[in-house]
Amino acid sequence: MANTAAVYARIDPTLKKEVDAILDKLNVTPSALIQMLYGQIKLNNGIPFEIKIPSQPIFVDELSKEELDSEIQKGQKDIENGKVHSVKEVDDILSEMKK
Repeated sequence: MANTAAVYARIDPTLKKEVDAILDKLNVTPSALIQMLYGQIKLNNGIPFEIKIPSQPIFVDELSKEELDSEIQKGQKDIENGKVHSVKEVDDILSEMKK
Protein backbone atom coordinates (compact mmCIF):
# COMPACT_ATOMS: atom_id res chain seq x y z
CA MET A 1 0.00 0.00 0.00
CA ALA A 2 1.68 3.16 -1.18
CA ASN A 3 -0.67 5.54 0.58
CA THR A 4 -1.05 4.52 4.22
CA ALA A 5 -1.26 6.11 7.66
CA ALA A 6 0.31 4.76 10.83
CA VAL A 7 -1.68 3.65 13.87
CA TYR A 8 0.25 3.24 17.10
CA ALA A 9 -1.03 1.29 20.10
CA ARG A 10 0.49 0.05 23.31
CA ILE A 11 -0.45 -3.57 24.01
CA ASP A 12 0.17 -5.83 26.98
CA PRO A 13 3.14 -7.99 25.88
CA THR A 14 1.56 -11.26 27.00
CA LEU A 15 -1.70 -10.50 25.22
CA LYS A 16 0.21 -9.48 22.09
CA LYS A 17 2.19 -12.71 22.07
CA GLU A 18 -0.96 -14.82 22.49
CA VAL A 19 -2.90 -12.94 19.80
CA ASP A 20 0.08 -12.91 17.39
CA ALA A 21 0.21 -16.71 17.66
CA ILE A 22 -3.48 -16.93 16.72
CA LEU A 23 -3.07 -14.47 13.86
CA ASP A 24 -0.10 -16.48 12.56
CA LYS A 25 -2.30 -19.59 12.42
CA LEU A 26 -4.91 -17.59 10.50
CA ASN A 27 -2.22 -16.15 8.21
CA VAL A 28 -3.37 -12.62 9.10
CA THR A 29 -0.96 -9.80 9.94
CA PRO A 30 -1.74 -7.32 12.71
CA SER A 31 -1.86 -4.57 10.06
CA ALA A 32 -4.38 -6.54 7.98
CA LEU A 33 -6.48 -7.17 11.09
CA ILE A 34 -6.54 -3.47 11.96
CA GLN A 35 -7.44 -2.64 8.34
CA MET A 36 -10.35 -5.13 8.54
CA LEU A 37 -11.49 -3.70 11.88
CA TYR A 38 -11.45 -0.15 10.56
CA GLY A 39 -13.39 -1.28 7.48
CA GLN A 40 -16.05 -2.92 9.67
CA ILE A 41 -16.28 0.16 11.90
CA LYS A 42 -16.92 2.24 8.79
CA LEU A 43 -19.53 -0.22 7.42
CA ASN A 44 -21.33 -0.47 10.77
CA ASN A 45 -20.89 3.19 11.68
CA GLY A 46 -19.65 1.98 15.05
CA ILE A 47 -17.80 -0.83 16.76
CA PRO A 48 -18.92 -4.06 15.04
CA PHE A 49 -19.25 -6.07 18.24
CA GLU A 50 -20.71 -5.60 21.68
CA ILE A 51 -18.40 -4.40 24.43
CA LYS A 52 -19.61 -5.25 27.90
CA ILE A 53 -18.60 -6.89 31.14
CA PRO A 54 -19.74 -10.52 30.94
CA SER A 55 -22.33 -11.51 33.52
CA GLN A 56 -20.93 -15.03 33.75
CA PRO A 57 -17.60 -16.78 33.14
CA ILE A 58 -16.74 -16.97 29.47
CA PHE A 59 -13.80 -19.36 29.66
CA VAL A 60 -14.26 -23.06 30.33
CA ASP A 61 -11.19 -23.13 32.57
CA GLU A 62 -12.90 -20.57 34.86
CA LEU A 63 -15.81 -22.95 35.51
CA SER A 64 -15.71 -25.55 38.23
CA LYS A 65 -16.34 -29.14 37.13
CA GLU A 66 -19.83 -28.91 38.60
CA GLU A 67 -20.60 -25.64 36.76
CA LEU A 68 -19.32 -27.06 33.47
CA ASP A 69 -21.34 -30.27 33.92
CA SER A 70 -24.43 -28.18 34.70
CA GLU A 71 -24.00 -26.04 31.56
CA ILE A 72 -23.50 -29.14 29.40
CA GLN A 73 -26.63 -30.73 30.88
CA LYS A 74 -28.64 -27.54 30.18
CA GLY A 75 -27.49 -27.65 26.57
CA GLN A 76 -28.36 -31.32 26.22
CA LYS A 77 -31.83 -30.73 27.67
CA ASP A 78 -32.40 -27.83 25.28
CA ILE A 79 -31.47 -30.06 22.32
CA GLU A 80 -33.71 -32.88 23.58
CA ASN A 81 -36.58 -30.40 23.99
CA GLY A 82 -36.13 -29.11 20.47
CA LYS A 83 -34.76 -25.75 21.57
CA VAL A 84 -32.42 -25.46 18.61
CA HIS A 85 -32.00 -22.96 15.78
CA SER A 86 -31.01 -23.40 12.17
CA VAL A 87 -28.09 -21.41 10.78
CA LYS A 88 -30.58 -19.13 8.99
CA GLU A 89 -32.47 -18.50 12.24
CA VAL A 90 -29.24 -17.60 14.03
CA ASP A 91 -28.29 -15.26 11.18
CA ASP A 92 -31.72 -13.62 11.39
CA ILE A 93 -31.45 -13.23 15.18
CA LEU A 94 -28.00 -11.67 14.90
CA SER A 95 -29.18 -9.35 12.11
CA GLU A 96 -32.06 -8.15 14.29
CA MET A 97 -29.69 -7.54 17.18
CA LYS A 98 -27.61 -5.18 15.00
CA LYS A 99 -30.62 -2.93 14.30
